[in-house]
Amino acid sequence: MTATPTDHGALHHHARRMGGRDPHEAHRAATPLELLFDLMFVVSFGLAASQLAHALAEAHYATALTGFAFASFCICWAWVNFSWFASAYDTDDWVFRLTTMVQMIGVLVLALGLPRMFASIEHGGHLDNSAMVLGYVIMRIAMVFQWLRAARQDPVRRRACATYAAVISIAQLGWVTLILFNLSLGVTLIFASMLALVELAGPFIAERWDGGTPWHAHHIVERHGLFAIIALGEGVVGTLATLSAVVEGHGWTVDAALVCIAGIGLTFGMWWVYYILPSAPMLHAHRNRALVWGYGQMVIVTAIVATGAGLHVAAYFIEHKAHISAHATVLTVAIPVSVFLGAVYALYTYLVDRFDPFHAWLLVGTGAAVLVAVVAALAGVDMAICLVILMLAPVVTIVGYEVLGHHHQAEVLANEDAAPPVAHPRMHEGSPLLHPHRK
Repeated sequence: MTATPTDHGALHHHARRMGGRDPHEAHRAATPLELLFDLMFVVSFGLAASQLAHALAEAHYATALTGFAFASFCICWAWVNFSWFASAYDTDDWVFRLTTMVQMIGVLVLALGLPRMFASIEHGGHLDNSAMVLGYVIMRIAMVFQWLRAARQDPVRRRACATYAAVISIAQLGWVTLILFNLSLGVTLIFASMLALVELAGPFIAERWDGGTPWHAHHIVERHGLFAIIALGEGVVGTLATLSAVVEGHGWTVDAALVCIAGIGLTFGMWWVYYILPSAPMLHAHRNRALVWGYGQMVIVTAIVATGAGLHVAAYFIEHKAHISAHATVLTVAIPVSVFLGAVYALYTYLVDRFDPFHAWLLVGTGAAVLVAVVAALAGVDMAICLVILMLAPVVTIVGYEVLGHHHQAEVLANEDAAPPVAHPRMHEGSPLLHPHRK
């Protein structure tokens, strides 16, 4: 067989010009390198979830919520920084590959700093995120290099790439400066919140005001879906911990079967609900909705990981190692599940730009399932049964969608097919988002 020039190019990884990918490229999918990069976040989420579960079981709620919120933002933002850049500028040459390896090292250093950060909050002194900042420094040096390379080699989008490089550098300088001062925990969190806003502003400025980058709608939706699946892995871990606690204490009983059904059923149900979102076709038609959607995805993934941690708290409760009540234990699962489902409905409404009245009834049913689970715990019902009841929360949405909701979504997508894509009003005429094939 004679190889074509394209085939020859795929056989080596010589340096290639970073001119931007075609946002309408057919059959665009996640690459093996992206999947390898994702493995780093299995470790990160595992550490964050275990720290959250331990703090919740000890009734250290302030430590749990503060530490987990900070950890989740750092973990998600590290993944977002790489994944959206790769969607637009993945050349898969040796330069891109080695730079990605450096970022992977940074993620591991970030993960190693999570226990120390949680411990510092629990002791009430100052926020010790020095190791996490070091991990970000490693990642950010590589990331700024990537954006500057794209700015130099893709003149059409140079302004957007330079904006990303500048904002990342400014934000990272702020994080480094913050750890140099021994500030109180409260003051540190205030400044950290301000720096987080700077981080979030970077994509807004670059994509909305500076022309944007050629990210691929279907590819980025697939990438976020894979990220959500990584987070769902914590549900499996939490289920295993709970099941192990029941089996070790009482053997293979009916409770063991119920715990297994509840944990896996809840994880499976959240997976099913997540993929009800019509993300890919809507972002393909409305690229200007990507920022809110992307930030919303961070909330969804955080809620998924917290649900897994809640199942781990249930394991502590069954083992009599938790210092919280039964209904508080159920709430550690019920609250993140509710946040997850609420975020999915909110993103659905935002993507299709209309509210479906049928969703109101589904939300009422979902709320009822959550309420019954909590009331059952207050009434002294066995923990395994409470978790089974809570499992019904995503089931309400699944049944509603399969019976009637999919018809509503089909109508929305049919209307989108008949309408032209809408660009953001501030995108200039030469923007690659308006002319994706223009070089």
